[in-house]
Amino acid sequence: MSQVKKVKYGEKPEKDFNIRTAMEEASRCLLCEDAPCSQGCPAGTDPGKFIRSIRFKNFKGAAETIRENNILGGSCSLVCPYGNLCEKECARTGIDKPIQIGKLQKFAIDCEKEADMNVLKKPDFNTGKKVACIGSGPASLACATKLALEGVDVTIFEQFDQPGGILTYGITPSRLPQEVVDHDIDQVKKVGVEFKLNTRIDGKDGVEKLLQDFDAVFVGVGLWSNAMPNIKGIDAKGVYSAQDFLKIARENNGKFDIGEDILVIGGGDVAMDCASTSKQLGANVAIVYRRTIEEAPAYIDEIKYVQDMGIPMITKFAPEEIISDDEGNVVKMMFKSWDNVSEMVKKADTVVFAIGQKASDDYKEIELAEGAFINGDIINGGLTVVQAVADGKVSADEIIDYLKIKEAK
Repeated sequence: MSQVKKVKYGEKPEKDFNIRTAMEEASRCLLCEDAPCSQGCPAGTDPGKFIRSIRFKNFKGAAETIRENNILGGSCSLVCPYGNLCEKECARTGIDKPIQIGKLQKFAIDCEKEADMNVLKKPDFNTGKKVACIGSGPASLACATKLALEGVDVTIFEQFDQPGGILTYGITPSRLPQEVVDHDIDQVKKVGVEFKLNTRIDGKDGVEKLLQDFDAVFVGVGLWSNAMPNIKGIDAKGVYSAQDFLKIARENNGKFDIGEDILVIGGGDVAMDCASTSKQLGANVAIVYRRTIEEAPAYIDEIKYVQDMGIPMITKFAPEEIISDDEGNVVKMMFKSWDNVSEMVKKADTVVFAIGQKASDDYKEIELAEGAFINGDIINGGLTVVQAVADGKVSADEIIDYLKIKEAK
């Protein structure tokens, strides 16, 4: 029987590479001429190039390659589904196992931080153009950085008191420590991007108001409205959306009274984050998912991680009803199986629904005026951080073209 892993809140499950282990791993690289791993990265981070640099002890060059292509190189090194992207394309897979690209990327970014490198610098020229970015998640950060490097004055408007969006509020610190997010955001600030926090821009009217003061506006607000099921008892005390649950835990550094028995509903990476967070807070946790484990969208490493923590994953049961006591606190939950006959009742002090997010009402199906651009999770439905980075870079190019055309008229 394998030993159950006990991890404190915010503690990373595995160690990062040091120079010796990074060199050993990089030496496994076949130095492919066409580098299929680089073709597998949506943001164009170019693993083939930075792994070559590490292999020949050019750690500065490795950090430069990553940061020049992906401003969120540190965050992506920890949350990217490598097995479905660059590592899946690694030529080494046909021999034994793929290069651990994510850990090598994290090593290079650690070298950047330790050496206090300034890979990206504020340009010494200015176009006189101003662009506003709404939201400070991955898409906006990537868009703002690329624009700033082209001499555009960029201001990011963020509704919360800390920048980062999903990076800061929607991922457990065991997977993504805040210092990694902060280091990435520091690189954005170094190229001249200004942040205005605690400032919410409300939908179409807010965008049009910004267009009076800015030459263009990028909307990268992400998916911050909670998807909750329409079942009896959903308003009971102790029922949370995944987003709210992770945000509260992170803002309070794990000091969060969630009770003894926790149910997490869902089968994605966010559900795994909620389950591992609950376990780290000392609760008894169970994941309940309406489909089979093979159909669960969570990355296989995340499923294995929670299983190693001793968290059971009950499949083929869907939420039916939440039962509360006389004071309105949740006490148990009822489920119905696929066969429409079997039922299950589970004790619960807290229920967390991790069944997806959607755009807030003021940005849902928004029609944008000329000069406004939208991209990221709100368009792609919420895929990966690296895809949001790629989307933000695409929109930056579109905005640059728009500004050139506008100036030429």
